Formats: sequence, C-alpha cells, structure tokens
Amino acid sequence: MTQWVFDLGNSRLKGAPLRADGTLGEVRAIGYDGDFIAALDAAVPAIDTHGWSSAVLASVASPVRTAAVVDWLTTRFGCISIARTQPALASVHIAYADPGRLGVDRFLALLAARARAAQPWLVVGVGTAVTVDLLDADGRHRGGRIAPSPRLMREALQQAAVQLPSQGGGYVEFATDTLDALASGCGGAALGLIERSLQYAHDLLGERPALLLHGGGATELARSLRDGELAPALVLEGLAVWAQLGTAA
Repeated sequence: MTQWVFDLGNSRLKGAPLRADGTLGEVRAIGYDGDFIAALDAAVPAIDTHGWSSAVLASVASPVRTAAVVDWLTTRFGCISIARTQPALASVHIAYADPGRLGVDRFLALLAARARAAQPWLVVGVGTAVTVDLLDADGRHRGGRIAPSPRLMREALQQAAVQLPSQGGGYVEFATDTLDALASGCGGAALGLIERSLQYAHDLLGERPALLLHGGGATELARSLRDGELAPALVLEGLAVWAQLGTAA
C-alpha cells in the first residue's frame, strides 16, 4: 500500500511518503502563497493504485484550509485519516487532564521524540508560537509552555509601533543599533524560555533532558543554543509512528 503523511501548519504544509520500513521518504514543503492546490498537485504524484493508498493528516490550520486539503486528499488517496491527540500512545502519556486540548502537533512531536530514544526530552517547536514540552525517561509528559515566536513578537511590536521594523537585524548579546536590538530581544526571549525550561527540567528529573528543536524558526534559535538537535520533520516522524501503529485506520 502507498502511504503518505501530511502536516498542515499555520504557514505551510509538509508531506512525505512512508517507506516500507515506516521511515519518511523525501519531505516536500508547500507554502500558502499563490495557487496552493496546484502546488500540491505538482508536489505529490498521482497514485495509480487509488484503492490501495492512504494518507494521514495532522492539522493546526483553520477549518477552511483543513477542509480544502481533505477535499484534495480524497482525489488522490483511497483512505484518509485525521490524527488526534490521545491520552496515551506508543509509551507516551499526556499530562493534560483533557488531552484534546493539547495541540496534535505537540503530541506527535512527543511521539517522535520517544521513538528516537527512551530518555528525557525537552521538545521545542518554533513556528507561529514557541511550544515547549517535557517528556521524562518513562514517556510521561510533564507539561509544557506556549509563547509567541520571535517572528510573531516582531510583528506585534510593529503593529504597536510602526517605526519598529518586523524584519532585519541579527542576534548579539548587547546590540548597538535598533535592528539588532529587536532581533536580539525577541530571539533572546525565546532562548531564555528554552534555557529556563532546561534548568527546571533538570531540577525536576535529576538530569538534563536532550533538547530537540523543530519548526520553521528552529534553525535560527539553534545557532545560539549549546546542544540542541534540529529535527525539521519531527511532526511527520510522529505521524509515521501513528500510521505504523494502525491508530489512523
């Protein structure tokens, strides 16, 4: 059976076929500018064995965009499933009293981290928001944090004070011009959140968790972090775990 996984975020869609061993094939990323559906048609080949093909979708996008993607998927795949957050799966146990309130992207990132190694992880997503989730060595989710991303902070500052540019500048510890000061302040806020979370995780668990970063803004933050590991397709990795377990059927 041909099987694909799709991660529908706030700024782009990422998708990949699954290989026979359940690992990800080539990842394709498609932004929402221009003709999005035409870009999807070009990026994902037509499936000859329509009745023997399936797709698993995780979405944090708007209901309208999600519905449009689901409609498109029905033209390419015989079976379509939507991933949802569960209280427990693949040795991961969610801390939320109402697991449905934990974003599915965060849940899938935790599944992917656990699949990489049964060890403590601090999983950080950097997209529209910065999300931080702690997973202990037993697979228990200890909770997390949500904050604006550096990009969103810059945009919010410009909305409040139009003279402050939403782009430009670079990270330095003490900036000597406004552009660098903006980049350093907004980036530094996210870095401080991550570093504080690492310290408190160490205090809670008695050991420092491994840091795993994903999302469109992760690469920039990783340059200023001591030991973070980049995982650009972490949510898709989690979807692959979901698909292998047959939960999406």
